[in-house]
Amino acid sequence: MKLSAIASALDVRLENGSPDLEITALNAIEQAGPGELTFVSNPKYAAAARTTKASAVIVSEDFPALAAAMLRAKDPYLTFARALELFHQPLRYAPGAHPTAVVDAKAKIGPGAHVGPYVVIEEDVVIGANAVLLAHVVIYRGSRIGQNFFAHAHAVVRENCRIGNNVLLQNGVVIGADGFGFAKTGEGRWHKIPQPGPVVIGDDVEIQANACIDRASVGETRIGRGTKVDNLAHVGHGSQVGEDALLCAQVGLAGSTEIGNKAILTGQVGVVGHCRVGENAIVTPQSGVANDIAAGALVSGSPAVDHRAWLKYSAILPRLPEIARAVSGKGKKD
Repeated sequence: MKLSAIASALDVRLENGSPDLEITALNAIEQAGPGELTFVSNPKYAAAARTTKASAVIVSEDFPALAAAMLRAKDPYLTFARALELFHQPLRYAPGAHPTAVVDAKAKIGPGAHVGPYVVIEEDVVIGANAVLLAHVVIYRGSRIGQNFFAHAHAVVRENCRIGNNVLLQNGVVIGADGFGFAKTGEGRWHKIPQPGPVVIGDDVEIQANACIDRASVGETRIGRGTKVDNLAHVGHGSQVGEDALLCAQVGLAGSTEIGNKAILTGQVGVVGHCRVGENAIVTPQSGVANDIAAGALVSGSPAVDHRAWLKYSAILPRLPEIARAVSGKGKKD
């Protein structure tokens, strides 16, 4: 693809390069070679940009000039993502149902659907137009699913769950498994609490591999429009996740957690039940949230506190034995 065509498609400015330069692939800045396009958005890679062998580099509007051709963009990272779409079109799946699929006669599936091998769609299911259900996907009875639904192999949607338009489920996702609810009897045994409340997922949500969104004992579990849930994340029963939030890998939300719009929970964050994380808050990796987090806050640690305070705690931690000895008056040695 010619560099001029790429610039036009991405609506960016070409500088210091031939419009007829042929680009055949995209690559990381340190691995890219002749004929390839790369990008730089993180300042730590500025030096690599000056030595890259790539034929062209996507850079910010104010990035210093390079010997390679440059595509100047407001957001190089987003522009590179769009460039990848030019070179890697998604696979297309022909409409129709595989002979091994089991589709209940009372299910309603919109036009253009692809139903793969061993898919099971139970009674009273409604699915909108242009759905793709790959091998071994199971949709339980009573579920309602919008248009352009895409479910990779072994994804499961349990009974009566509701899913919006343009939702993508990666492999092994489970929507609407029973919430973890048990009451202790007088004999000290665990009595299962029914979990009839469905999961409700808004439009434009992506849930990645082996994540689990549990159904509720009362009310609903909700995932807001545009939210992205990473691999192996768990959303407990009755939790409410707002719009455009990010739940990164191995995040765990206990029951009845509330996550505000655009909040970001990074890898392995755990949130205690009935806590609220406010809008635009960021919780850094492996933090434990035991109390409400204010909107816009940046917190770290376990229990999670203001990130700046946590940095101070972390700096002091290696010196605690020394400080303890000084306070106790025992000197440098016990």
